[in-house]
Amino acid sequence: MRCDDLADLLAASPDGLHLDDRRTRRHVETCLPCQAELAQYRKLMRALRSLRTEVLRPAPGLVSDVLASLEEAGDRHAVRGILHGRTVAYVGGIAVATAAAAGAGAVVLAARRGRLRLAG
Repeated sequence: MRCDDLADLLAASPDGLHLDDRRTRRHVETCLPCQAELAQYRKLMRALRSLRTEVLRPAPGLVSDVLASLEEAGDRHAVRGILHGRTVAYVGGIAVATAAAAGAGAVVLAARRGRLRLAG
């Protein structure tokens, strides 16, 4: 049995409970690199377990900094919204002016061809 063959098994079973195979257990008991790797996984699992119960407190001022950043980002979003609204108004105004000019042009062309009699 080779150490590379056990790498996934050691990672999946840092407590050694899943090393069911007698041959595998015997290899780990006699192989220093595998024992060291298993010890590293156990250490990692202990560190992860301690994180579950550890209460982390934010650094002083972190919450107010985050809230200020969110507020600033909200203000920027509001300015963009206003500018976007004005852009829509400008485009709408240009569309209405273009339609009015096209209508007036159509009336003038129709009047020139004699199809439309203008008042007067």
